[in-house]
Amino acid sequence: MGNGVAKLGLEAIVEILKSAGEPTRLRLLALLARGDLTVTDLTDILGQSQPRISRHLKLLTEAALVERYQEGAWAYFRLRHDGAAVSLARHLLESADEADPVLARDAERLVVLKKARAEKAQAYFSRNAAEWDELRRLHVSEAEVEATLVRLIGEEPVDAFLDLGTGTGRILQLFEGLYRRGVGVDASRDMLAVARSNLDRAGITKASIRHGDIFNLPLERDEFDVVTIHQVLHFLDEPDAAIAEAARMLRPGGRLVIIDLAPHTLEHLRDAHAHLRLGFSHQIVKDWLEQAALALEQTIDLAPADPSADALTVTIWLARDQRPAEKGATGAEPLIAIGRRT
Repeated sequence: MGNGVAKLGLEAIVEILKSAGEPTRLRLLALLARGDLTVTDLTDILGQSQPRISRHLKLLTEAALVERYQEGAWAYFRLRHDGAAVSLARHLLESADEADPVLARDAERLVVLKKARAEKAQAYFSRNAAEWDELRRLHVSEAEVEATLVRLIGEEPVDAFLDLGTGTGRILQLFEGLYRRGVGVDASRDMLAVARSNLDRAGITKASIRHGDIFNLPLERDEFDVVTIHQVLHFLDEPDAAIAEAARMLRPGGRLVIIDLAPHTLEHLRDAHAHLRLGFSHQIVKDWLEQAALALEQTIDLAPADPSADALTVTIWLARDQRPAEKGATGAEPLIAIGRRT
């Protein structure tokens, strides 16, 4: 899965050029290289009819240049990450002059669309910020948690990174320099809008955001080197099932990182913030990991600097898939973490 242009036969090159070599389809590829967009988004930007845009997208999808995924009633499209066809298409896009009047106008309209998306997301975030700020004050700072995660995961690059319960997309931003391809999954459509807005603002196009159920992920098994679950399990009735599903996503030798609360007695969090579990002991998570055929490698407790009756400790568990890692699968040891609203 290199970044260079794959070697192709003459007929294959001609077919790819036929698929991409039409003005509207080339404009679509240029836009989808900048992130996930719906048919409605693309219709607004290009000023063409929805049936026409849909027809072009269908051809690009069949040519393995574009991928489509469903999110409720909406279908999202993006440029594919891998494959010989898209490798050549990316090379063509890199050769395009960004000052071209048509491409420049499309880019300007995309900026306007993303700005509107960001304003909508920020409105939702503002309505709920008080709740998140209150929760942050209860435990060790997120800066300390993030610094520990960075040290734990290391700097070696990985191919595919999955963040479950991605929330604002912060984990995808934090490890943006580590992965070649990132995916964030969340069940809240409002939070997906926040995450997409944050990735847009950070200029991160190699990560995509998906709507999905943590117990039944819309992804292929054995696909990710790193999976993260950050402050998610205490919202779940069956956290062990979520861990098992996360483990299913791991490639052989992949790592899973869970960040959550240690056991505590703050009963009001059940009603005020929908916590179903009041933290997790080292042993219970170790048992769940072993049930999912993962080996626990490290456990770290991060206690508040100024502990009080209401102060919470954050625990980080690092586990690994026990199957031998595939040779050449990634440039580094795989990692998995599950993240939430940081």
